[in-house]
Amino acid sequence: MTAFQHDMKPILILGGTGKTGRRIADQPAAQGLPVRIGSRAARPSFDWENRASWAPALEGVGAVYISYYPDLAAPGAAEVIGAFADLAVGLGVKRLVLLSGRGEPEAQRAEERVRQSGADWTVLRCSWFMQNFSEGFVLDAVMAGEVALPVGAVGEPFIDADDIADVAVAAFTDNRHIGQLYELTGPRLLTFAEAIAEIATVAGRDIRFVEIGAADFKAGLAAAQLPRDFVELLMMLFTEVLDGRNEHVVDDVSRALGRAARDFTDYANDATAAGIWAEAQ
Repeated sequence: MTAFQHDMKPILILGGTGKTGRRIADQPAAQGLPVRIGSRAARPSFDWENRASWAPALEGVGAVYISYYPDLAAPGAAEVIGAFADLAVGLGVKRLVLLSGRGEPEAQRAEERVRQSGADWTVLRCSWFMQNFSEGFVLDAVMAGEVALPVGAVGEPFIDADDIADVAVAAFTDNRHIGQLYELTGPRLLTFAEAIAEIATVAGRDIRFVEIGAADFKAGLAAAQLPRDFVELLMMLFTEVLDGRNEHVVDDVSRALGRAARDFTDYANDATAAGIWAEAQ
């Protein structure tokens, strides 16, 4: 029997249309567990910047997947997460699963706020998503044939969003994950240049990686008219977090699921087969 078949209260999935959220939503729905999507377009709507929207989205909910926008690394995120977690528990939510990031001090402060909330909690502390190359902000550059980023020969254990979703669903449906902090990484380290080279090989395309300076990167983001807060967040992630602090692999996907984490080559093969990086005809 799963953890929520006793009362069948919905699982609120914040960011339910995002990379991890939509993958999580599909699984409980398929298992017959009720799901409520938390987004500005949902009804009731949910908006991190509008605290009046939180309580209606939480009404009658038994558990929450917390994916914070724009990112837990953003300044002030921990206070927002703490306020949300306290409200959720006060409204009767029993279980919180937090999507977090590796090597990010603000994210770790948010983790502590969730642990202190009084809920049954699980923390998913994740490395960079493989899907950033196929569903995220790097996709346009991949399609253009040149990925220019301010990062050198630093290894990153890219994690597949499907693995994150599988661990999150396990955390909602199996009590042994209560009180666990899972550090989720892929099975090997790759530099961004190596990741792009693998994509180019598998996709059969000419795609190159170029290391650029931080100032040039910031100027390019500004020229693309991205929101200022998002620009500052990306600058912090690339120039501070990617300094080697996360240059190691952890086997917590196996610890949580009893199977190995998915390899980057498998991800690239599947994305290619789906036509993600296909050249326009």
